[in-house]
Formats: sequence, C-alpha cells, structure tokens
Amino acid sequence: MLLKYFYDEMLAQASYLIGCAKTGEAMVIDPMRDVEPYLRVAAKEGLRITHVTETHIHADFVSGVRELASRTGAQMYLSDMGDANWKYAYPEIEKAVLVKDGDTWMVGNIKVQVIATPGHTPEHIAFMITDTAAADQPMGVFTGDFLFVGDVGRPDLLEEAAGIAGTKEPGARKQFQSVQRFKALPDYLQVWPAHGAGSACGKALGAIPSSTLGYEKRFNPAFQFDDEDAFVHWLLKGQPEPPRYFARMKYVNKVGPALLHDLATPVEIERPLLDQALAEGALVFDLRSAAEFVAGHIPGSISVPIRKMYSTYVGWFVDFTKPTYLVVPDDADIEQILKDLRAIGVDDIPGYLPASALGDNLVQLPTATVKDLSAALADRSAVILDMRNLTEYEEIHLPGALHIPLGYLPRHLDEIPRDTPIIAHCATGYRSQVGTSLLRRFGFTNVATLVDPQGTWRELASAVAV
Repeated sequence: MLLKYFYDEMLAQASYLIGCAKTGEAMVIDPMRDVEPYLRVAAKEGLRITHVTETHIHADFVSGVRELASRTGAQMYLSDMGDANWKYAYPEIEKAVLVKDGDTWMVGNIKVQVIATPGHTPEHIAFMITDTAAADQPMGVFTGDFLFVGDVGRPDLLEEAAGIAGTKEPGARKQFQSVQRFKALPDYLQVWPAHGAGSACGKALGAIPSSTLGYEKRFNPAFQFDDEDAFVHWLLKGQPEPPRYFARMKYVNKVGPALLHDLATPVEIERPLLDQALAEGALVFDLRSAAEFVAGHIPGSISVPIRKMYSTYVGWFVDFTKPTYLVVPDDADIEQILKDLRAIGVDDIPGYLPASALGDNLVQLPTATVKDLSAALADRSAVILDMRNLTEYEEIHLPGALHIPLGYLPRHLDEIPRDTPIIAHCATGYRSQVGTSLLRRFGFTNVATLVDPQGTWRELASAVAV
C-alpha cells in the first residue's frame, strides 16, 4: 500500500492518495479542485486513479471530486447519509456509487469501510483502511472534518454560515455520539484528518499532520467528556467566525462545481475598463503589499495583500453574483492566484490590472500610530474599532473599543459612526487594513488603520483595566 499526503497551506486542507502497488489502482480522498498534484504523483508512482471520494459536502473549499472523475474516469463514491437536504445533486450522480455506514469496497488489495460520523455535517462519513495484502485488521481512518489532531469538527457551520437555524445543537449532540463510537475503536489506529491548524472548521486544530486514536483519546479535549450536555457546551463555545463564502461552497459542492476547462481565462486589462467595472458595482481586490496600497490605490478597491490564507479574506466579501477584478503586483504569478481564488469558488474573474498600469487618480489609505491610539484613549477623540475575532477580543482589548469582527463589518455598518474619527486595529494590522479599505468603499471617509508592526497596542490595553 502506498499513502501520499497533500496539503494546501492556503486553506489548511489535507487530502490523500492511497494506492495498491500490485494492481496499480489508486484512490484520492477529499481532493482539492486543482487536481494536477494527484495526477503527477500517480504518474510518478505508476498508478491509475480509479476511485475518488470525500468525507462530506465541504464548506471551506471547492471539492475536486467531480474534476478528478472527469479527468481520469475514476469512479466516484459519495455519501448517502443525512436527510434530503444533504444529498449530492451532481449532473452525473447516476454514475456515482452512493455509500452508507458499513459499506465497503476495494482499491486493489486495499479495503475501504465507511463509518458514519455525523455531527460536523449530517452526511459526514469516515473511511477505515485495511491493507489486506499485509494484515486482516485496519491500519487507520481518514476522518475528514470529524476528528482532527487535538480537536473535532464544529457542528455550527450550517447555522452560522449557511443560515439553517436550529442545527448547531443537534449537530453537536450527533458529534458527541460519533466521538463515543470512536472511543470503542482500537488505540493503534492512525488518524488522517482533512484539516490542520488555521482552518475555520474547528477552534483548536493541531499543526501535526496525523495522529493515532489512542493519542487523541488521551489528549484531545473532545474525548474527555462522558456527559453529553457538557460536551455540547464545550463544543459550541468559542468557535471562530466562519467566512461568508462557506454558505456558497455548501451549495456548489452539493450540485457539482463547474469543471475548470469550462471557465474563462482572465485577461490583462487597462485602467479605464477597471474604473467602469467599479462604477457598475463589481468588486476589485488589490493584492499588492499593504505599503503599496497605503501609498496609492484606486478608490473603491479593497486591499487584500497576498500572503498565506489571503483567499479567505477575499471569500469574506466576494459577491458571487458579480464579476471580480484584481489589481496584482507586476511579478505576480497569475496562474497561482487563479488557483487560490478558484479553490473557494471565485470563478468569474474577467480581468486583472498590473500594478504598473494603475496610472493616476490614486488615493492614499489613512493610517494611525500607537501615539494616535493613546491620545484617543485619553481624550476619546476617536472611536477605536477592534476587528479581531471574539475570542481574541475577550482575551484582551482596549477599553471602550467598538468590537466588530472583520468579516461582519457589512452587516453592522449602521453601528459605525460616520462623523467621528475612527482608528481601526486588529492583532497585526492585516485585517484592519482590509477592513479600512472596505469601509472606505462603503463611503466611510473617517477611518484610519493602525500601523503597529510591534503590536504595542497590547501594552496600552494591559496598562488599563478592562
């Protein structure tokens, strides 16, 4: 048996390829939309990708199941668990094998057994793997978003991101039952999860790529509860705010994502076309560095500097009903940017503008210093807008700060004063710059982002009892 691990740092998402060396067959589990890495590895190892599957209808990225099946002819295996709202509706669904708890199939000499693990989502399943050429007992489990290293999948996404009321507590109770079921499995089983640290699918994911069930039983907080009510309270408390695009991903991955060869290729455009697009309501994301955006940018554009997980911030604000345009560094890797954005379903990108073609009529982004912040604390001359997550805010915050997490700004615009100076801050300055540029797009001319590379705003917060 061959096992290959793939990890997308942009989304903290893991996927896997298992292959049978004897028969040359292989299966990919929880594939990303960009399927080239799987094709390259399979070719290098002399394998044919004959099977493709996933643990559930994902919310945080576009699934590559349909893409990979189209490219290779691999047989799709999809969950048939959950109610009618959580059944796949791919155009070619009649060609898929729909599986339930206890179902098995073979990939060469590798036995795959389905274990229903509802909780994170109603249709969630895990895959127990046995290398029958070497053993008659299972080796490990691909746990998807049910079980992570040090955590379990959150059950509130359907309610918090997809807007399906009344689902998070029942989901938490199902998650408890799934954990209890896994308590009875052997400790030696390896655990191969679908996410690592940084994913919004849990609140405390570990950075280690794999674990054992015995280790998780001993150290994972989810396994320390015998009381269901206490587990539910623990699981629902302190979950991070889910990006707004999660709701769109649920729909896309249910009905079947568009195939990549059907998408139009963005072209390089000139400034007048971008100005026209902005006037017509299109979104423009400026991917240049924070300093470059501060020095000069197109009015109405939103600053999202390229860095690890930048696409998540695009996903907070993208409008899937309208085209999205980009301003990019002159040396930008356009192909990689497209992969990053298409991974979260941003498919309608007609064009991009290189930095060197920005031209004139640029505006600067107002900034503030820690000295300005200190003065605002002393004389209340400005509103302090804290754009961090709730758990960060509860840990430490500046007295009297208005707390609105970055992703929730559009729904709380009425709470933000327009006639008083505002200093926006986060932990490092990245989110506050994104948020400040967003508010300026909404017509707020009184907002400045805190430039504080040393994080010394914390010293101010610590010096004053909150």
